[in-house]
Amino acid sequence: MDIRRDRMVFLGYGKYWRSDAIVGLMPIEEDRGPRRRTNVFVDGHAEPIVASRTEQSILEDMGATDETFQVQSLREAIAELLAAFHEFSPILRRALLHEHHFDVEKWEQRLGEILRSPAAPEPVDQNELFD
Repeated sequence: MDIRRDRMVFLGYGKYWRSDAIVGLMPIEEDRGPRRRTNVFVDGHAEPIVASRTEQSILEDMGATDETFQVQSLREAIAELLAAFHEFSPILRRALLHEHHFDVEKWEQRLGEILRSPAAPEPVDQNELFD
């Protein structure tokens, strides 16, 4: 993977770091949760920064092109929309279908297919960073 210099990488919850200063990523296994996904080791700091994003998404941003950023943003928006659809009550689903001709189940299926599409990037082997 080619790490792009001087690119700001979003670590979650207002935390950003320069891509070329990140020297290591380690997934958090114990006490992993919404705000605790990855330990990010940066040059000049003894303790890691706790990121709320996965190591895979951080790696993608470290070497991403502008097109990759746009695709990732779209995938995240689709995932958020899908999560919102899952929260719709059966009554709301029926009302949307019968009064507005909006089939929530059909859109859940279509959006789910987009997220599962083979266009998703292959996982990057982190060991390649240290060869």
